[in-house]
Amino acid sequence: MLEIVVQAENGERRVRVAAGELAGLVRRIGGGGDRFLVLQRIPDLPDVFAQVWHEAGGDYTLEYRDGCADRHFQAVVDAPGAVVAVLTAWAREEAGWDGGPAWSPLDLGPVRTVPPLDLGDEERASLEQRVREVLAGGFASRAELAEVAEEYLVTRDRRPVSREQAQALADRLWLERVAEQAAWRGETDPERLTRAFTALQEAGITARENFTCCRSCGESEIGGEGAPDARGFVYFHTQCTDSAAAGHGLTLLYGGFDGSSETTAATGREIVAALAAVGLPAEWDGDPGRAITVTPLDWRRRLVG
Repeated sequence: MLEIVVQAENGERRVRVAAGELAGLVRRIGGGGDRFLVLQRIPDLPDVFAQVWHEAGGDYTLEYRDGCADRHFQAVVDAPGAVVAVLTAWAREEAGWDGGPAWSPLDLGPVRTVPPLDLGDEERASLEQRVREVLAGGFASRAELAEVAEEYLVTRDRRPVSREQAQALADRLWLERVAEQAAWRGETDPERLTRAFTALQEAGITARENFTCCRSCGESEIGGEGAPDARGFVYFHTQCTDSAAAGHGLTLLYGGFDGSSETTAATGREIVAALAAVGLPAEWDGDPGRAITVTPLDWRRRLVG
């Protein structure tokens, strides 16, 4: 699998694609509403990306940026195979990946200077703490993190953080977290959890991570997530994520789609078994009216972006 995220014009987003899958996406683009792909590495890094634009009957326009305005380049390629070769090599970070097409610098104009935040020490500390909390959860993209930074201190008559300032703050803290996670070794507990949820999904239990903002929204929306033959569900919402990232364990909410206590209890047993299979402990007394708690839990979820 290629350690990239691919975003299409039509809103489709794929995480960690195979080389053949990327090739299929490149060969597909060209029609209305589906003319470009943007590739980011995992984890996403500010101003590091590759992209391709294509309209049916025309050439392919390739771009890549390598961290700053004077490292932004463009090339025109006439065949999808050449595009696939360049993007695959870029994704793999192969030496000399950019040696094929005739690249030329792309000048997008002067870079706007972002003014420093005009905040007191208490507000600045509160804002950074909240952004770090969301970062620790591990599910936010850089864009979502910037939105948190922009909106956190907003009141009815005051908006102290601009979009540009929010993005700069989010990117600074994002890069700190990327550097921190570079020292992590092996599979982390959140990755084990994802394996358990994947197994449950394949076994007919609708399983969603970081799903909706709260239990009320989760209960009202989880029914629309499952396959027609799904027996039950399990999920945790964003408040559960925050709690897990803060070291308080993870609460899993679950149930049976037929509404019976028997199916709910059976679903609970399947969940606990799936957690045990990946080496995660669970606290649950078998009561279908009680949530399952995954604890102790070392919440280190690697960023994607």
